[in-house]
Parts: sequence; C-alpha cells; structure tokens
Amino acid sequence: MTPPADVETAVADAHRHGWALVLAATARVARDLDLAEECVQEAYAAALASWARDGIPSRPAAWLTTTAKRRAMDAVRREQTFRSKLPLLVVPEETEVEVPVDERAAVEPEDVVPDERLRLIFMCCHPALAQEAQLALTLRLVCGVTTTDIARAFLVSEPTMAARTTRAKKKISAARIPFRLPGASELPERLRAVLGVIHLLFTAGHTAPSGASLVRTDLVDRSLRLTRMLRELMPDEREVRGLLALLLVTDARRATRVDAAGRLLRLEDQDRSLWDRSAMAEAHDLIVDGLRGGRPGRYVLQAAIASLYAEAPSYDRTDWPQIVTLYDELLSVWPSPVVALNRTVAVSMVSGPAQALAEVAELEKDGRLAKYQYLPAIKADLLRRLGRSEEASIAYRQALELTGNDAEREFLAERLADPQRA
Repeated sequence: MTPPADVETAVADAHRHGWALVLAATARVARDLDLAEECVQEAYAAALASWARDGIPSRPAAWLTTTAKRRAMDAVRREQTFRSKLPLLVVPEETEVEVPVDERAAVEPEDVVPDERLRLIFMCCHPALAQEAQLALTLRLVCGVTTTDIARAFLVSEPTMAARTTRAKKKISAARIPFRLPGASELPERLRAVLGVIHLLFTAGHTAPSGASLVRTDLVDRSLRLTRMLRELMPDEREVRGLLALLLVTDARRATRVDAAGRLLRLEDQDRSLWDRSAMAEAHDLIVDGLRGGRPGRYVLQAAIASLYAEAPSYDRTDWPQIVTLYDELLSVWPSPVVALNRTVAVSMVSGPAQALAEVAELEKDGRLAKYQYLPAIKADLLRRLGRSEEASIAYRQALELTGNDAEREFLAERLADPQRA
C-alpha cells in the first residue's frame, strides 16, 4: 500500500535534512560504513510503513537514529555470535579488538548531537586515505551529495567517482580507522581536508550541479553550521576563520541571485541593497583578523576577493586591480586552474577582454578544465564583448552541454539565442 502523501513528504524531508546526522550516529555503533549505510537506508524504509501506521514522530531524526542504531547493534551482535560459534572458520587478526556494543548509546535519542557529523568528517578525512578519496567519501556519506554531482565537482566520470568512494570505504575498514573525533594532536593534519570538504559542500549548495533550483539551501546552511562548529573546536586557526568569512560573504547575496521567476541574475544585475549586511560585516571582521600575523592562506584570500566584490558600490566600481593582485597571491598558495580561470574575469576588467581571452586559451590547452562548464561560459562572454558572435555561440553551446543546473541552462540558452545580448 502506498504511504500517505504527508508521510512520504516527511520521510523525504528527514532524508534531506537528517541523513548525515543519522548516518554519523549509526557509524559509531556499526563500526563499518557499508553496514551503517545499509542500516540507515532500512530505517528510512521502515519509517514509511511505521509513520503511516503510528503517525509522524515529533522528532523524526531521533526516531530514525534509534531505529538505525538498533539494526546496527543487532548486526554487530550477529557477527560476534558467528565468530564465537565458528572459530575454526574465522581466523581473527591479531590486531583486532572486539568493541562491545553500548546498548544505551545505541538507542538514546539524546545522543544525537551536531558534533556527530563533524566526528564522521574527521574520520573520513584520515591521512591514510588519498585526499580526493577523503573529499569524495565525506561529501557522499556525511553531506548526502549524489555521486553524479560529486563527479561533476571533481571533473571526472560518475563510475570513476563511485569506484573512489568504494575503495575509500574499504580502506577505512582494512586500516581499522577509529570512529571517533581525533585528539588535539591529530586535528592539524586533517584540517586541510576537512576545510576542503566543507567548502565543496557549500559550493554544491551555492550553485547546485543539477536540478531545477540554483541554490540548495540545505547544503549551504549545513556547511555554515559545520564551519561554525569547526571554529568552536579550533578557534585559533586562521583558515577556519577564513572559510567562515568566505561562506558568509558569498551567501550574503543568496536572495538576489535569481529573479521572481527563478531566472539567474548576473552579479552586475543584482540589487545590492538586499544583500545581508550583517553577514558581510561578520565576514569583514574575520577577514581583517585573518590577514594579520603572517601570510594568509587560500580561504582568507578567497574571502578577501569575495568581500571586494560585495563591498563595491556597483559592479563597474569594483576594485578590479586589487582583485587581480589578490588572485595572483591566491595562485601562489593554491595553484588551481579554477582560480586562474576566475582571475581572467578580473583581468578582462583591468586589461580588456582580449587579454583575458588569451589567458583562457592557455587554460584550454592545459586540459584540466575540459569538463568544467564555466570555462566555455567565460570564453563565450569574452567573445561576445569582442563582437565575435559566431564564436561566442559555439562557446555558449559547449557550456550548455556541460551544465546540469536548470537555472544556469536557461541563462546560457538565452545567451545562445542572442549572443550580443548585454
């Protein structure tokens, strides 16, 4: 029997907002990510029938966590029983230590706290894993980003990304990486990856790689919460403050990025009076603090660039030369082709579109951005500004083929229909 619509909606909402929290809490009992995922999936499936019969609980995440933990606890006990009953068939490894299941912790809803997600992020960002595997695994498990969207973010195919995630989970099991928040001495070596995960999560929410909406507010809000938690955990880390500033100043424009019909608005067309000034002010203080005391890192510099865009009275009156200077500094600490591409936008405002187009051409030869939709999109805009309409149309078409977000696709389609449109 099909569950009532309100139950389906409640389960879908709980999946969108609570998956990471439920999985993180269950993983501590399961001690195995595949088992934890399986138990959580079963809990959501059970919710459809149980909530239709008994009503939607007042705390859906707590209900799901209790159910998933109980299933994990049962599975662990079955495994322990199997090992004890069939000793001749199971040869335990010398390094293995049997971890007893804490039944009270497994069923106590109050155990579900926001730090569970941060705990799982730090676990997934263990130095035993390759950095790309750390990022992919965490985005998939903790953040609930689809494999398709993660593949888009890393500019690789979906099967390649799925294989990376599978290998990472197996490595965690084989290396017996503990399901706990690392000690203070272990945090610094994992911080870079954790920051990278949260930044990618925010990016996937700020401009969703696919779907009808430009913004996934659940991912944006989750990344902000995680960054604030991380700042509480590591208050003296400048790059943590830099990431928080970057997210705040970038998200300050959320309300103006699309019009009433959901159409994408360019930065120069947005109503700056509607931007979140309190978020911008908080970001400004964090940036000033981050620029003190030595060479700034990538997130502080990115935040400083975003702040210059946001604090300018208009797009044309932006301090473009200073932005180019900051991009040059950013490239020295983070030599990313995406940074180099973003820099060309500022270069076009300082030295003209022809100079910027030449730099885009060099990035095309590099090849690392071959599947990155913003390269042909920026190229198309530069060609449009130079009056090269036919070439601009070709570039707009290339960008359209690489873009999965409906709002961005509509914007590019309009430009393709009229390449000379300002």
